[in-house]
Amino acid sequence: MGEFEGTVFVVEDDPRVRESLRWLLESLDLKVETYASADDFLESYAELGPGCLIVDVWMPGMTGLELQEELSQRGIDLPVVVLTGQGDVQMAVQAMKAGAEDFFQKPFQRQRLLAAVQQCLAKSRKRFRVRQRELELRGRLESLTPRERQVLDGIAEGLTSKMIARRLDISPRTVDVYRASLKRKFQAGSAVQLIEVLASIRRMRQRSGLSKNT
Repeated sequence: MGEFEGTVFVVEDDPRVRESLRWLLESLDLKVETYASADDFLESYAELGPGCLIVDVWMPGMTGLELQEELSQRGIDLPVVVLTGQGDVQMAVQAMKAGAEDFFQKPFQRQRLLAAVQQCLAKSRKRFRVRQRELELRGRLESLTPRERQVLDGIAEGLTSKMIARRLDISPRTVDVYRASLKRKFQAGSAVQLIEVLASIRRMRQRSGLSKNT
């Protein structure tokens, strides 16, 4: 499985369970990294691509729930699957309320766990593509000149070239030149595609808590 498909991170203090999970996941050609503690995982983790975290609820030091909270505080968007022993169901329920995707009580059903991991990886890949697209759009926005930003704002408001021209006190022909430049910079082959890009930018800004039109 290629790097982009994602990595499964296993955080489990029991070496037998840890290696069993590695064997199970690698049987599907999944990329797997294992850690004996939450601290070991946090020291090594780099958010370079899609992934899924399988974590035991109760471990020496930082618990699985505390690790989940730490990831949230760091803004790390990693789907989590929780493993629980007989006495840890309540903590697993807390983990689910905190955003875990699923939890399994040991001994777990292998096929159900694999299905949950595949779903988490698919969700993570989708989120990763969205983040990559947002980074790309941010870079292109930053490359715009002040006048291009003004024209882009006008397009986002649904204004015609003549209306934008009147607002900016320039000619409609000049506005059309800027429109063409914006299409090139955002790789939009048509006005419709440029509008779709603007819609993506608006969603991106809404998630960032920004209020600009674009």
